[in-house]
Amino acid sequence: MTSPRSRPESAPPAPVTSRRATIAAFSGAFLEWYDFWIFGTAAALVFPRVFFPEASPTVALLQSFGTFAVAFVTRPLGAIIFGHFGDKVGRKPVLLVTVFLIGGGTFLMGVLPSYAVAGSLGAVLLILLRLVQGIGIGGEYGGGSLLALENAPKGKRGLAGSFHQLGTPAALLASTGIFALVEQLPEDQLLSWGWRIPFLLSGPFLALGFYIRKNLPETSAFRADAQSERKSPFLALLREQPKAVLLGIGARMADAVTFNIINVFAVSWVTTYLGMSSDLILAGFVISSAVQLAVLPLAGRVSDRIGRRPVYLTGIAICAVGGGLLYFPIIAMGNAFSTWAIIVVVHAIGTGLMFSIQSALFAELFGTRVRYTGLGVVYQGSALIGGGPTPAIAVGLTALAGSWWPAGAYLVLACVISALCIWRAGETFRNDLADTTGGEPVAADGSGSGRTVTA
Repeated sequence: MTSPRSRPESAPPAPVTSRRATIAAFSGAFLEWYDFWIFGTAAALVFPRVFFPEASPTVALLQSFGTFAVAFVTRPLGAIIFGHFGDKVGRKPVLLVTVFLIGGGTFLMGVLPSYAVAGSLGAVLLILLRLVQGIGIGGEYGGGSLLALENAPKGKRGLAGSFHQLGTPAALLASTGIFALVEQLPEDQLLSWGWRIPFLLSGPFLALGFYIRKNLPETSAFRADAQSERKSPFLALLREQPKAVLLGIGARMADAVTFNIINVFAVSWVTTYLGMSSDLILAGFVISSAVQLAVLPLAGRVSDRIGRRPVYLTGIAICAVGGGLLYFPIIAMGNAFSTWAIIVVVHAIGTGLMFSIQSALFAELFGTRVRYTGLGVVYQGSALIGGGPTPAIAVGLTALAGSWWPAGAYLVLACVISALCIWRAGETFRNDLADTTGGEPVAADGSGSGRTVTA
């Protein structure tokens, strides 16, 4: 009888395990992105007045976005720490820790004292929680993705990875809907206690996510490679696959920069510079997230058939044109239908085509022994460079130029970088996740042997 520890990688995972793993991956992504959305929205609309009321509106907004960005500083550290244990000990035990750091941090933010109560203490505690939370978030993405991918049926990695990514639009729907409700409160109630409700609701989400994960078995790929010696996954990653790390970070820049400009920065732009209500954009992202629920699995399935690269490059092109050139002029028109349409095109379709297949694409770049670390470093490294600083950079560029166009040019530049990296990486969808040393993408012209997909 074959023990689970020595189970061959070519054996397909049990359907129940695969479904449970996908649900567990979804729950972690939901909690991670629920935190991201509510904090980004609060940083744009509430925190400048709650934690930084003594500063001018522009300075308060920059300070607020600074608290948003600090979590991105510790995300790579979390990716290295939890990637180390995830590649040495296993995916499951690490993911039980990360879900607590993320959900617990969000819940505690909901009870922080405002500036009116404790002066700058509230802002200091907010920053500390974001730093700790960033460590947890840094370890969540790689492990959460691998729960779905390393248990995926043969030839369905793109689809399985897309279901993990579905946690993002689902979280956006939940967080935006909840924020839209609390924004109906009178302003004094919103600033005193109403904004806390979305943060405190992370408590029940945390409990549910932990319950789903606690009885889940280890992933099949890790069990198949469980006898392999693992010394230092991070050093091995840098020594053996530095090119894959750099290409992965560059490939994700378009998605990271695009979203933070069209959502986090744009929310503050329409209120600060146009004098419009934020409800127009928030409603657009609710609609777009609903559309994205259909786009993500479709894109994942298509990438399983024709490859990751053409799907990803299509998303980059849509973001460059729609986000960098058309987005802000269309929003400035103030027409609800055209605003919602451009949000759907750039967010649901443009970033959706990239986001849907990122976990599968990045996993296929790395071997089993460094895959958890590799996914975390790529994802959180790109978030540090292109995610966290982007809203503050966009605010500064806009203030200097008195126009939106520098922010749009910044977005286009990120898309160009990502397109070059995706093209250079080659095709990966036939790579074998059972390989312990890393994938061998086909050449940029489409040639190359590839590997048989065994999930």
